Amino acid sequence: MPRTVAVLGGGISGLAACYHLARVPRPPKVVLLEASGHLGGWLQSTRTEDGAVFEHGPRGVRPGGAVGTDTLHMISELGLESEVLPVPGDHPASRHRFLYSAGALHKLPSGLGGLFRPVPPFSRALLWSGLRDLLAPAGKDPDESVHAFARRRFGREVADIAVDSLCRGVFAGDCRQLSVRSCFPALFHAERRRRSVLLGLALEGGQERGAESGLSRRARAERWSQWSLRRGMETLPEALAAFLRPRGVELRCHAPLRSLRRRHDGRWQLTLADGTVTADHIISALPAAALAEALPAEAEPLAQELRQIPTVAVAVVNLQYEGVTLPVTGFGHLVPSSEDDSLLGIVYDSVAFPQHDSGGVMEPLFLPQVMLGGAWFTRAFGDPAAVAPAMLLQRAQAAAQEQLGLGVAPARSIVRVQQVGDGVWGSLGVSGGVPGGPGAHRLLLLQACIPQYTLGHWQRMERISRFLAEQRLPLSLVGASYAGVSVNDCIASAKAAVGQLLGG
Repeated sequence: MPRTVAVLGGGISGLAACYHLARVPRPPKVVLLEASGHLGGWLQSTRTEDGAVFEHGPRGVRPGGAVGTDTLHMISELGLESEVLPVPGDHPASRHRFLYSAGALHKLPSGLGGLFRPVPPFSRALLWSGLRDLLAPAGKDPDESVHAFARRRFGREVADIAVDSLCRGVFAGDCRQLSVRSCFPALFHAERRRRSVLLGLALEGGQERGAESGLSRRARAERWSQWSLRRGMETLPEALAAFLRPRGVELRCHAPLRSLRRRHDGRWQLTLADGTVTADHIISALPAAALAEALPAEAEPLAQELRQIPTVAVAVVNLQYEGVTLPVTGFGHLVPSSEDDSLLGIVYDSVAFPQHDSGGVMEPLFLPQVMLGGAWFTRAFGDPAAVAPAMLLQRAQAAAQEQLGLGVAPARSIVRVQQVGDGVWGSLGVSGGVPGGPGAHRLLLLQACIPQYTLGHWQRMERISRFLAEQRLPLSLVGASYAGVSVNDCIASAKAAVGQLLGG
């Protein structure tokens, strides 16, 4: 076991790596280095004085599969069970999801009716898409775009509307550029093993299960579609930090990494702005491109691979309306790129989690989260580092009016834009009012926030793994740049890296 482990990056991946290191019987010395003054990465929540909670990043976590079960086990171990806000299977946010297409909201089919008769925005019953998948031959290419895969298995309309929107909601990406093998490995392998995606998923589903807890058993019994935390998702990194500090883990913020160097004894020397740190092993939870800039010259082949993993910028606009009536009730809606490529979708935060509404007002509140840009950001809004906050705010309000009929002005009117790049936070602009006060909008620009697993990503990952093994570099890579962008995926990658490091 290494005597000292340096963890780079204080987002959920880095904190989860520290958590698993700290729980072993004889843990190593662990030092976490975070460039900004903030722990938790994209898990950011604003809590106003009147009780409202605004999520600026992930607003919920799915409980399914081994990774979802493991995350719930962590939640239990951190003593957060009483803070969990579940969305059970019979909740409107579980049953009702929408697409905005051809100028109207359409509920996604969720029952037999959608299988046997056409349901807008689809011109044919989805039964025909299912039959196409059951009868089509299996693909032979080692990889293909998500769009090409969906078109081949389910037809052009499903690919153009449903799958296009799904990729925009999950990756803020273009399904014509994303890799199905890396973005949706379960679908890719289901087809290869069973010739049909639907048949493969039906025959192989439910086999994996992570560390069980009372919370995960409850989630399964109540058929949760997702869950959040009462004081927002930022509660999770806060609880992790509170768990780690008494166990001797050193959490250092405002500690940007300048460079890495291998010493003659094989240990790492990490150069920071204010000194150096020496470690036997590094777990990097930095974005791939950020790590590439710090690597030594002898690791240039690795750096070149890391630089090839692209990212996209997303603007998240949180609005608050009072006393409005929505045309629909559900989780939210996505927008296909053919309808409006600049607007990814709108999540109806207060429908899934009404506990996040302000407790101090009598009128019902609606807290939409508007997502803009993604792979289309530069074309729609220009340089993410120079975009005018007013432009994004105006676009978000226009979308809420056009697509949800919200003609009244939002109750909150402060614009705050933050730029995130390589783990360093910096304010781009603040104008007017008091944060959390009357008449405030909240807008957050997440620059380079979502990695894009483009065609050939799996081969790049194989080359990276081979280089690390051949060079025997004491370096582990975790986080969203590599094998999954969700909160569950990031936590799972950290657990796996620690297990491999400690021989578990």
